[in-house]
Amino acid sequence: MNRPSPLLAARSLTKAYGPTRALDGVDLTVHAGESVAIMGPSGSGKTTLMHVLSGILLPDAGSVLFTAPGAEPTEITTLNEEARARLRRERLGFVFQDGLLLPELTAQENVALPLLLSGVPRPAAEAHAAQWLAALGLDGMQTRRLGELSGGQAQRVAIARAQVADPQVVFADEPTGALDSATSASVLGALLDSTVGRGRTLVMVTHDQTTADRCSRLVRVQDGRIVADSAAGVADAAGAAGSGAPVSPTGSAGSVTHWTEATR
Repeated sequence: MNRPSPLLAARSLTKAYGPTRALDGVDLTVHAGESVAIMGPSGSGKTTLMHVLSGILLPDAGSVLFTAPGAEPTEITTLNEEARARLRRERLGFVFQDGLLLPELTAQENVALPLLLSGVPRPAAEAHAAQWLAALGLDGMQTRRLGELSGGQAQRVAIARAQVADPQVVFADEPTGALDSATSASVLGALLDSTVGRGRTLVMVTHDQTTADRCSRLVRVQDGRIVADSAAGVADAAGAAGSGAPVSPTGSAGSVTHWTEATR
């Protein structure tokens, strides 16, 4: 079995907030097809690590190299704010604990929005959004707004929005943290199926051991450092692609999901 190609390579990351070091010399490599759970106590630096890996935050020192399939390596930490935002739109997807759906839009409009912002014509964007909603078990709910969806349904809409533009990596910050155990298991299954089930990569921050156990790899963070990494058991993504999920009309065009920071 061939090891998946390296997708993210972080070296010697440091990030401080005043006297507190959120990241203290972190090295981490993520390969295509992995599902990586990052765990640690509150204040351990796990969310800061995810934000630096995805280009939402810049580290004080260190580097993050992103190598998309068929593309030249990109040093994220040398990009300006506009270029990092473009990278997030074109290559990355995001799912957050509260979903961050726009309440004035329907489910279909929320999912289509990343494509519309990338220049896809509205009919094509909304048709593709409807395909993703159906793939995630939400067929018939296209016109519902946030207040008409359950917590689990809203998170599936958020997953569809993260996936609609076919990102190489999906970053998820406590995606099931606000859900009951049964709904959490269902939503996590949908998230895993729509990422690693298609040969994509998932990097997820979680407090929940049951959630972490469903990932192929567990990274533990404490006091800004990686203290454990179960890097064994990385699956070869080559046989996982082609799950029947929709193919983006933009190829690798962008995902827009963290409305306040990730895509400004």
